[in-house]
Amino acid sequence: MLYYLFRYLEQFGIQGAHLWSYISFRAILALILSLVISIWMGEYFIKWMRRHNVSEAQRDYAIDPYGQQKKGVPTMGGVVILVAIIIPCLLFGRLRNIYMILMLVTTVWLGAIGFLDDYIKMKISKDGLRPIYKLIGQSLLGLTIGLTLWLSPDAVIRENVSVKRQGTETVIYKSEPVKSTVTTIPFVKDNNLDYTSIVSFCGKYKYAMGWLVFVIMTTIVVTAVSNGSNLNDGMDGMCAGNAAIIGVALGILAYVSSNIGYASYFDIMYIPGSQELVIFICAFVGALIGFLWYNAYPAQIFMGDTGSLAIGGIIGVTAVIIHKELLIPVLCFVFFMESVSVLLQVRVAKFGNKRGKKLRLFKRAPIHDAFRILPGQLANDVKVIFNWPRGCWLESKITTRFWITTILMAALAIITLKIR
Repeated sequence: MLYYLFRYLEQFGIQGAHLWSYISFRAILALILSLVISIWMGEYFIKWMRRHNVSEAQRDYAIDPYGQQKKGVPTMGGVVILVAIIIPCLLFGRLRNIYMILMLVTTVWLGAIGFLDDYIKMKISKDGLRPIYKLIGQSLLGLTIGLTLWLSPDAVIRENVSVKRQGTETVIYKSEPVKSTVTTIPFVKDNNLDYTSIVSFCGKYKYAMGWLVFVIMTTIVVTAVSNGSNLNDGMDGMCAGNAAIIGVALGILAYVSSNIGYASYFDIMYIPGSQELVIFICAFVGALIGFLWYNAYPAQIFMGDTGSLAIGGIIGVTAVIIHKELLIPVLCFVFFMESVSVLLQVRVAKFGNKRGKKLRLFKRAPIHDAFRILPGQLANDVKVIFNWPRGCWLESKITTRFWITTILMAALAIITLKIR
């Protein structure tokens, strides 16, 4: 809203009004405001939740040996994160921008699903919302995002083409923005993959089928990253810290994709209008860092599914918009491994049950739980294939080491711009 106000005032020669046309200026303001809102609101939200006795129930000792210490800690802190994201975006963003609209819809939709899940856990059943309903909600969002990017005339790219001039290879862009099913393959030279090439056997229908593949891929990415983020939210500061690091990397990728000069230098597709993603991501990172003020070990508040589902969805949708969805396993390596560990653990357990054995791949799943199991917590008749580490790490150490892993993978994701 303030963006439109100051752009209007600019025509009257109001000094300083032109600053609102700069992405860097609005992005920094969004970062600062979201950080302030998150810290300020967090204090009052914690007090309000305690007054109304809305808190975390004691956790299962078999899963969390430190669960007794967390009894009575307020939950649903994701509300603070969502508010701290939305307000700066409404103030500093261009609200008619298709990408900003999609990000706000993602935040509200998944935040609402997570809020419903947390509410059911506190008031009705500790099991919360049935997983199938969460999956349906995530899939509907993915379909909506994919179809919007397909059908909206504002969601376009300018394709990059490498040409040789006087023996030097340079990157030029096609003059007209186009609808495109092209995405980026990391670590590969000329790293564009067109989804229509996968379904080229469909003949005259290959264009429509290419978009169908794109929509399906979008749905898978949004659902998978949202669930991975949700699984990662099991320790103080874990999910918020990892997501903030991923957000910084996404902000860099979004910025170079929205700037024709940088896009040309890195030989990636130029996405007009995607600069508004930088505003959103700055608000996202600021909100998460502010939330860590209270969520870092020992946590004074937990984000709950209200925050974790929305965080994963935001990351997934941003990656799809800037055509970097195939980079997700690298960028979101920790979220990816959390999900894979659960899938593998279930498969191995079923395999063992068929043979009358209690077989496990890891001591616990998701994978972060395997690092905090105390000696003697596993039953004697359970055979663990990958029995590491032998001891129990402190929760703060586990969280910090997962952050370091995410920093390394985020750095690798960024340098894929040059490593091909």
